[in-house]
Formats: sequence, structure tokens, C-alpha cells
Amino acid sequence: MRFVKMHWLNSLSVKVLIAYVIGAVLSVLLIVATAIAIVSTQGDVLSGLDVADATRDMAEELRFDSGGVPIGVGDNRLDRNFSFDLQEDFNLEWIFESLKQEAAYRVLDASGKVVLYSAAGATFWPEAGAAGPPKPGRFEFEHEGVAMRGATEAVERNGQVWYLQMAVSRRFMHLMYQAFALPFTGAGVTLFILVLLFVFGPCVYVALRLALKPVRRLSEAAAEISPRSLHARLPTQAVPSEITPLVDSFNRVLERLEQGYRIQQEFLATAAHELKTPLALVRAQVELSPHSADRSMLLRDVEHMSRQVQQLLHLAEASEVQNYRPTLIDMHDVVHEAASYLQRMADAASVRLELPQRTVDVSWQADHGALFTLLKNLLENAIQHTAAGTLVSVEFDATTLSVRDWGPGVPQDQLSKIFARFWRGPHRRDDGAGLGLTICQEIALAHGWELRAHRAEPGLRVVVSSSSSAQADVPA
Repeated sequence: MRFVKMHWLNSLSVKVLIAYVIGAVLSVLLIVATAIAIVSTQGDVLSGLDVADATRDMAEELRFDSGGVPIGVGDNRLDRNFSFDLQEDFNLEWIFESLKQEAAYRVLDASGKVVLYSAAGATFWPEAGAAGPPKPGRFEFEHEGVAMRGATEAVERNGQVWYLQMAVSRRFMHLMYQAFALPFTGAGVTLFILVLLFVFGPCVYVALRLALKPVRRLSEAAAEISPRSLHARLPTQAVPSEITPLVDSFNRVLERLEQGYRIQQEFLATAAHELKTPLALVRAQVELSPHSADRSMLLRDVEHMSRQVQQLLHLAEASEVQNYRPTLIDMHDVVHEAASYLQRMADAASVRLELPQRTVDVSWQADHGALFTLLKNLLENAIQHTAAGTLVSVEFDATTLSVRDWGPGVPQDQLSKIFARFWRGPHRRDDGAGLGLTICQEIALAHGWELRAHRAEPGLRVVVSSSSSAQADVPA
């Protein structure tokens, strides 16, 4: 069993949108996973890095007296490392005074002697001093059972080297992450997701619509190409560079098709022209021969062949749009002209032609010769198929033209075949070529009309719809 293929999955825009959605979901999952990892590890690595960075920043803000001895830290700072939004007129000293058990700093000289403490004092640190200078970098210790993270940064001033040490409790860093950093991170992730879905999503959709607009125009132009418009080519302006080679290849295919179609039509018209003269000579020779049964049969065969050749010529001419010269045609005049042309044929078949009376002037935009041929073929076909003693009626208005006969009609399953080349109904009275309705179809297509056939019960009704024509209704 074959599964139904979901054609919408073949859409380029759908595929790009799916890729965008998958990328957005993966990005969000990555951000969420990173945030969870930070929470699960309590931010140990990041907190250590933050303490080291804060120590480095504080080292740059050390204040010295006139003798070059450290006396404090600068007061115009914005401490981003603790997630405090401090105003520029605040002094960082208040942090270390307020959080004596959680944060402290001290300054040592090159010998390891402490020259400056924060409010926590000397007891905050594991020892009052050290033999020799401390090593720059990060370190850890405990103060009254509380784990501390610290860092050392060297500062050079007037040829002397000083060492700034800063320490912050792990629990305080964790509090900062959980109470400030992570909530702000969650809000940022949420805002990022909303922007991703409701800003970038519509932007991607609009961008795809604009990018694929030339492709849709190409599709519409390709759908309008028919055997009557093989001269048309797909436009290459504003076409994406990835599709341009395909468009060029398609246009080259159209050129080859047009050339082959022209050759076929020219051959058909040339063959029909070339056959007319020999058939006329054969007919003349047969007519000059003595009367006999063979003579009548030969004349009938020559007549049938001449009719086929003439219809082939008409078919070739009807297939060429450049042969048409549309003008405003009075429908009453052309209908009566075609009926008069076939009156003798109708009288011979005992068929009456019923034509509408002129109440209003109805005009169609059409080629006069082509419209006359269409009407003639429709009337001739109706006369050939209707029963003797009945009628063939013609009706028309500003948009439709119909010809109906009262014959046996055409079976419903064969209605689609009557416009095919060389198809002949079983009830006609002569040996036609089966091209009359095909010529009518070609003429209708050339004018942009629609030709349809319906069972009339009894008989057959052939309708020409011309809603796109330029018609005019003028009171008589």
C-alpha cells in the first residue's frame, strides 16, 4: 500500500522554518542546560573567577598617601562582580564594613607584612602575616568554619611592589548567584525565548516570503505557457542565483519545443497546400471520364480527400495565433452569414435552421474569418447528426453562443472525445474527416474562449463561453 505523500514537506519555506524552530529549541535547551549546570555546581568555578577578577579590579583602585603607602581603595567604582548596582558617589569600604564576616581585603608589602586591613581586621585571615611576599593567584581558607575564596594581585607603585589580597565567603557568593544572578539570567533567557519566537520568527517568515516571491512568479509564468504561447519565456530578473541555471535551462527547452512545433505546423500547412493541386487535377480527370459506377466512387473519394486536406489546412491556420486579426464583430451578421452558407446543406437533409431575431446588437471581439469557420463547423456538425424533419437552433448573447441539434446525441462517456482529432460520431450522414470540432476548439483557445458540449436530451448542445471578450450590448 502506498502512503499518501505530504507535499507540504517538500516546501523550501517549510523546511527553512522547521530548521529555524529546531535551531531555536536547541539554543534554548543549551541555555537552560548551562543555567542548570551553574546551579547544580553552586557556581564554584565561576565564583572563584569572580573573586580573582574583583581582586584585580580593586588593585587598580588602591589609594596611596604621599609616601606611597596604601591607605584604602578608590570610591568611584561600579562593582559589577557582586551584582550590586552602586552609585558613583558610594565608597566600596562600606561593603567590607557591613559584611565583616563575609568579605575582607588587606594589603601586604614585599616582605609579607600587612600594611592595610579592611574592617574585618587581622583575625579574619588565617595568619597575621607571612614570611616573604604572597604568591599572586587564587587561594582558599576557612574563617570560623566558613569556606572562603581569595585571590592575590600584585601592584607596583613608585618602584615598590604591594600585594592586595581579597577574600569572599563561598556562601555569600552562592547567595549572590541564587538571589540575583540566576533570577536575572532566567529573566534574560525568558526574554530571549520571547524575542526568538515572536520577533525573529515573523522576520524569518517575511524574509522567506520575499525571497521566494520570484519563485512564485516563475511558477505562475510557467503555468500560463501552452502550445499557443511557446514563444513566451520565463523571466530571469530578480531570480535567486541558485535558481537562475534552472530557469535558463527551462527557457532553452522552450526554444527547442517552439522550433519543433513550428516545424510540425509548417509541414502540415505545406503538405495540405501541396495536396490541393494534385487532388484538383485528379478530380478534373475523373469528371472528364465516361459515366460509370467507378467514376462516382472515385469522385466521392476525391471529394473526401479534398475535404480532409482543406480541414488540415484550416487546422494548421487555426493553431497559429499570429493569423488572427481581432475586430468587433456583429454576432447577428456572422450567424446569418454562416447559416446562409449552409442553407442548401440543411435543405438537402430536411433540417430547419432556427436563428435568433435581432432585438439588441451583440458584438464580440474576434477574428471574423475564424468566428465564421467556428460557426460553420458547429452548424455543419449539427446538421449532419440531427434527424430529418427536426431543427438546429442557434442562441447567443453577450457572453455565450450555443448550437443545439435534435439528434441522438453523444453518450456521456464519449463527450470528452468529440473535440479530439479525427474522432467521428456514428450517426453522421457523410464521411467527414473528424476535424471540424477540433478546428472549433483551436479557434476558441486562440481567442481565450471555452468550448464545451452537453447532452440536451434529445440531441447535443455545444456552448462557446466568451466572458473575457470585449462585448457590447446596444439597443437596436
